[in-house]
Amino acid sequence: MSIATVNPATGETLQTFAALTKEEIEERILAADAAYRGYRTTSFAHRQERMRQAARLLEEDLEAVARMMTLEMGKTLVAARAEAAKCVKAMRWYAEHAEELLADEHPSLADVKDSGGARVLVRYRPLGPVLAVMPWNFPLWQVVRFAAPALMAGNVGLLKHASNVPQTAVYLEDLFRRAGFADGCFQTLLIGTGAVEEVLRDPRVVAATLTGSEPAGRSVASVAGDEIKKTVLELGGSDPYLVLPSADVERAAKVGVTARVQNNGQSCIAAKRFIVHAKVYDDFVEQFVRGMSRLAVGDPMDEATDVGPLSSERGRESLEELVEDARERGASVLCGGRRPAGRTAGWYYEPTVLADISARMRIDQEEAFGPVATLYRASDLDEALRLANDTPFGLSSNVWTRDADEQERCVRDLEAGGIYFNGMTASHPGFPFGGVKRSGYGRELAAHGLHEFCNVTTVWHGEPVMY
Repeated sequence: MSIATVNPATGETLQTFAALTKEEIEERILAADAAYRGYRTTSFAHRQERMRQAARLLEEDLEAVARMMTLEMGKTLVAARAEAAKCVKAMRWYAEHAEELLADEHPSLADVKDSGGARVLVRYRPLGPVLAVMPWNFPLWQVVRFAAPALMAGNVGLLKHASNVPQTAVYLEDLFRRAGFADGCFQTLLIGTGAVEEVLRDPRVVAATLTGSEPAGRSVASVAGDEIKKTVLELGGSDPYLVLPSADVERAAKVGVTARVQNNGQSCIAAKRFIVHAKVYDDFVEQFVRGMSRLAVGDPMDEATDVGPLSSERGRESLEELVEDARERGASVLCGGRRPAGRTAGWYYEPTVLADISARMRIDQEEAFGPVATLYRASDLDEALRLANDTPFGLSSNVWTRDADEQERCVRDLEAGGIYFNGMTASHPGFPFGGVKRSGYGRELAAHGLHEFCNVTTVWHGEPVMY
């Protein structure tokens, strides 16, 4: 795959980039290693000011950055602005909270005494250069949610971004440089997928994080495992959206539309499988299908557009294959199910709702990465939970119920890294984010994401410390 910006709304190639040579890759890894040796000893105050400056600069650049993301991967301009603003928020959150979250921890005096020590503490120390392999769907946010905690912890970053968002990748390196981070603290590697293994095997690269497809996760995890290096993986999901009898059905249907088509439907945490109790099924489906049918599909630069194009021609073809397989095996198409009429350019696909889903259909187990929702009818909570967990993924989940016992049951039994009641899943810098099963392992954001790439060090003193 070439490293290029191709406008998904038109199919036009706007800019191409040359991949780094082996010599250039070596120069960047060498620079990262050298930068880490100095940066790891900097104060929190120093890192905090640099991160705050990065947030200020991004805020100033927000409109230009939003347009760049829209041109590169097709998200609506409204969504792109929101993504950039979310990154500003995360940078400021980590600048404000990192020091307290990385403060020394002190075990209980009883345990210290029992160990025979005079004083014990646990210190969070940085690891070194971390490789981040990031996807195109949230080209700024996915990177910042790694970079902000990693840099505040004293690590340095090497970014291998998706090949269709090179301008965003280059911008991110420039942003951290302009913010005052030392040369080598955060660098973009314009390389193809085939070059990732060699970078990851380099002994100066100590860990990796990846957000992307299941095959990509397997590849990175296997190499990192062979090298005994820490990894954090977020590999997508097929999130359930449960609607139970006590739900506000009108609100659940309205939010459900947004939850499905956010980012043109290309979101790991988008609601994908709508599991609705039989008592409210007809009411929900009527309102949900009506809402999906009314969405405006069009130019993502137009403020009135609800759903823009998919990011690539292959992405649209993959979605079409899933829908056609379901249709051929008996699924009912309640709306959409095709390319918009009259559009000869761009990779658009109509918001689609499929019902009568069976286990014979690929879409029952595979993630649909686009504006396609599947409907399931559940006779009771037991069946709803069984359907919700009947997937290889376990990233997040949404449940609409006002019943406290049902909520507690869902917290106990849903196999997911997140459970959102009476609302849609949305990541926040203060809450841990990640999944189980084939959605990956490890956590991003909050203190958990900050600690993932730290050397959690026990410091034991056998004699009183002189001050």
